[in-house]
Amino acid sequence: MKKNIIIIGKRGFISLNLFLNLQYKQNIEVFDYKKFLNLKISYIKKFHYVINCSINHEYIENKYSQRNDLNFKIAKKIESLTTKMIFLSSRKVYKNKYDLKESDPVYPRCNYSKNKLISENILKKTLNSKILILRLSNLVGPHIKNKNKLHKTFMDIFFENIKKGIIIQNDTCYKDFLSINKFCQIVNDLIKNDAKGTYNVSIGKKIYLKEIVEWLNYYNTEKYNYVKLDKKHNNDSFTLNNRKLMKKVNVINRIEDLKKDCKMISKKFFKNRN
Repeated sequence: MKKNIIIIGKRGFISLNLFLNLQYKQNIEVFDYKKFLNLKISYIKKFHYVINCSINHEYIENKYSQRNDLNFKIAKKIESLTTKMIFLSSRKVYKNKYDLKESDPVYPRCNYSKNKLISENILKKTLNSKILILRLSNLVGPHIKNKNKLHKTFMDIFFENIKKGIIIQNDTCYKDFLSINKFCQIVNDLIKNDAKGTYNVSIGKKIYLKEIVEWLNYYNTEKYNYVKLDKKHNNDSFTLNNRKLMKKVNVINRIEDLKKDCKMISKKFFKNRN
């Protein structure tokens, strides 16, 4: 069955990639947040899913307020409809730990992660079974220029540093990564299977930062300097248990694929740069 989808957020990394990768499988419309809120209910009711990729600065930096929670406003807009919502949450709702499960205790430490968790709980109450919550690990994909970007990712920091001729040296720190291509495949399958509830979205394995930096820097022929990571960030390691997710989707999710995607990103970035 064809699924009609609204993506909210026009210029973001995730929204652009979802649109490009899902457009041949679903009927997709893309709106900015304000334009979506002005849509008539009679128009929105034709869509099966709303995916919110938008966020504002106050939500990231400040304590929770419904005024700053775009997700809450979107949920209230579709509350009376059968339309489902996909909420992009964060792995930061957990503490740093290996093999984190969806059922593990939450431990948000910054305003951003605290707000994400509050939004999760509000959306569950507002939409009940019409909410799909994705707790995302670090997404890896091609560099997109966006001056208005509010939230810096691992990839943003990597590209910023490499332009300065710097590579952060990470010997013992590991994290959980997922390529944007795999993420889009996973979202497609979750929609296809009418998934609901909360899922960790990740590769589910230790990826040492020194490894992924090596893959992303594979085609760099210029000189660069190593800067050693401080001890505080060197202990910031985690992985997400993705077994619940992988039972729901038909996606091959391997380290070899991540490595290949990283090298493709490297080739594209350094070729265009030179």
